[in-house]
Amino acid sequence: MAFNPKKTYKKDGVYRVLTLDGGGAKGFYTLGVLKEIESLLQCPLHERFDLIFGTSTGSIIAALISLGYEVDEIHELYKKHVPTVMKEKCKEKKTAALEKLAHEVFKEATFQDVKTGIGVVTTNWLLEKPMIFKGDVAQGHGRIGSFVPGFGVKIADAVQASCSAYPFFERKIVTTSNNDKVELADGGYCANNPTLYAIADALAALKIDRQMLRVVNVGVGIYPEPKAKGLMRLAKQYLVSVQLLQKTLEINSQSMDQLRRVLFPDVQTIRISDLYTTPEMATDLMEHNLDKLNILRQRGSDSFASREKDLQAFLL
Repeated sequence: MAFNPKKTYKKDGVYRVLTLDGGGAKGFYTLGVLKEIESLLQCPLHERFDLIFGTSTGSIIAALISLGYEVDEIHELYKKHVPTVMKEKCKEKKTAALEKLAHEVFKEATFQDVKTGIGVVTTNWLLEKPMIFKGDVAQGHGRIGSFVPGFGVKIADAVQASCSAYPFFERKIVTTSNNDKVELADGGYCANNPTLYAIADALAALKIDRQMLRVVNVGVGIYPEPKAKGLMRLAKQYLVSVQLLQKTLEINSQSMDQLRRVLFPDVQTIRISDLYTTPEMATDLMEHNLDKLNILRQRGSDSFASREKDLQAFLL
């Protein structure tokens, strides 16, 4: 959509942060929430949020928002690309489809091109710790003198790494500006919910007064698991493996949110990620049925409606 006339906002001293969970194809739910937030604001999201963090599918959306994309444009890209990636069964074909998506969408964009603060969460496989791609030296917690936006890595490669949920995707090797080769995997193994990392940047690196901090965290929803009934043995094994990965990521998301509540009870935060229990909502992060994905998007829109008044207080 084009905002005509687009609404503009004066600086009010409030620092607004948007954080987006991982969850594969379930990012359609996230887009449903964000579409409503964008409509509330009547301007592109990068113009109202000062910092946007994303993990896995959330990193795709976060990066596109930070480059100036509107939610409808991101939704069209998701409809075109996500089913193509998720319907592949072997990790080689899945990885090739994900890499094609990343480079077709982001092309040559770098972390110097972003229009707002950003964090793309990945996992350093060998060191077993997070590697977070950022665009602004002000977000640095160390090595400020040698800071290079995104470690010199293109956004396409960083986002692909954040989405590389091993063993369903191959791990991603990137080359930094120091010519170091780093093996990366899905950011969900460190923080499928990246809110704590974003708050750490805002408070510790950017020195934001916590009373002036407002955080909106959007998840992907929680759904019943698809049934393996009637499937061949290998297909059942694949589904069980997907369910195990999904359960791991969901536990990670909930744990990070619980820790955020304990450590930062005074940082005003709205989390949107509702639970759905009806059998027809059964899905997982590898969903590639567009009809089902469209339902997830609609549920995201519904979730926004239940928090609209609180979001108005945060954002307007």
